Formats: sequence, structure tokens, C-alpha cells
Amino acid sequence: MLRVVASLLCGIVFGLGLAIAGMTDPRKIGGFLDVAGVWDPSLAFTMAGALAVTFVSFPLIRRKGRALLDALHLPTRRDIDPPLLFGSALFGIGWGLGGYCPGPAIASLPINPREAGVFVVAMVVGMLAKRALAARAPAPT
Repeated sequence: MLRVVASLLCGIVFGLGLAIAGMTDPRKIGGFLDVAGVWDPSLAFTMAGALAVTFVSFPLIRRKGRALLDALHLPTRRDIDPPLLFGSALFGIGWGLGGYCPGPAIASLPINPREAGVFVVAMVVGMLAKRALAARAPAPT
């Protein structure tokens, strides 16, 4: 139960942080991505803050071998394959066109349910389609 409550609190804090940083506003995201036009660098400070926290905390978590309330789950694969490239490109296209990425879209649901809701529904449909395609694909050799 402690893990569920901690996860809920972390999600609420994360969502509030996204809202305070302006990452739930698609116009702000568009301004950040418009490097050839009227570029808004303010989200770079949010990203720098996240990187600073990660830079300090991640080595401590790695040494400990586990996160505060759970095991540490690190990826084992290091190769770059077509599904990774395709997924990355699709994420970038969706972020650029919609102005949302998954976390801010979910955090935006109470603020802008129509626009964020369309994005979240499209995101869930895409995740289900990927899962269905992966289930039908032959196993890697």
C-alpha cells in the first residue's frame, strides 16, 4: 500500500511540476521547438533542472542497487534498431504536431480535457496497435 500511495504522490508532484513549468501548454512546447522562428528557451531550464536531479541522484541509486521503494530496473539492450528509431521519430512528430508528450498530456486532462483527451486517446490507440503488431511479429532470432 505504501508503494501505491508513494506512486500517487509522485505522480501528483510530477504533474504539478509539469503544469508550473508550462509543459502542459502546447503553445509553450511549440515555441520551444520553433528554433528557426521565435524560439522560447524557457523549457530548456526545466530540462536542465531535471538533468541536474538525475545527474546527482542516479549514481546514488545505482550504487544502492534499488530505488527508494522498488528495485532498480535498468535496460539491458544498448543497440539501436529500427523499432527504436521509428518509435523515436513517431514520438517527436507527435510532440511537434500535438504539442504534448505523454506525461504533460495526462497532466493536461483536467485543464484542457478536449484537446489533451484527443491526444491521450490517440496515444493509447497507438500503444495498443504497437502491442498487437508486436504480438503478431515473429520472435527475434
